[in-house]
Amino acid sequence: MAEVPFIAIEGPIGIGKTSLAKKLSSHFDFHLLKEIVEENPFLGKFYDDIDEWSFQTEMFFLCNRYKQLEDIEKNYLKLNKAVIADYHISKNMIFAKRTLQKDKFEKYEQIYQILTKDMPLPNMLIYLNASLDTILNRIRLRGRDIEQNIKSSYLEQLASDYEDFMNEFEVLHPEIPVIRIDGDTSDFVHHQDDLDRIIDKVNTHLADIAITSKQRGTTK
Repeated sequence: MAEVPFIAIEGPIGIGKTSLAKKLSSHFDFHLLKEIVEENPFLGKFYDDIDEWSFQTEMFFLCNRYKQLEDIEKNYLKLNKAVIADYHISKNMIFAKRTLQKDKFEKYEQIYQILTKDMPLPNMLIYLNASLDTILNRIRLRGRDIEQNIKSSYLEQLASDYEDFMNEFEVLHPEIPVIRIDGDTSDFVHHQDDLDRIIDKVNTHLADIAITSKQRGTTK
């Protein structure tokens, strides 16, 4: 079977993952997978008191993302239908390492490994990053009530954690291309030229995926 495009977009809170996923989904006619965020009943409490509500929050996200990816694999990827997601499930570990106490993190990691060991990996990753000022401004602009109490120190640390994670991801998965987008200099929501540059990069990697898939098919 040909390798089906499965693109994931990642980056800190408020960086524009869903906005970009929607635009690329529309352009390429790929199925859009959006993570469940505001439906998490613990999230507002989490932003008010991270220590008290982190385990419940992270477990809700993990279970829902697991179910989403399970459905995506069965209903799209295995049927040769391309998918673009506004998250990568491994983001769970970025947040869990930062928010969970040691004993709870150990329990969480065990559950995470069991649930994700057979999950499909994307074959392309788009990483959005930006300065703290840009992130804070975008969070204000989208106006989610549950995000208004997020501490800037938490967001700053999270952005740093994402950078460390992405550097490690590229080392561990050299076969998965990573497109890095600087949110301070690229505004794909309001400027078509910026979006077109991203589309060109995605097209280049999609062509590589098609060539690699064809080569694998001829060697079987």
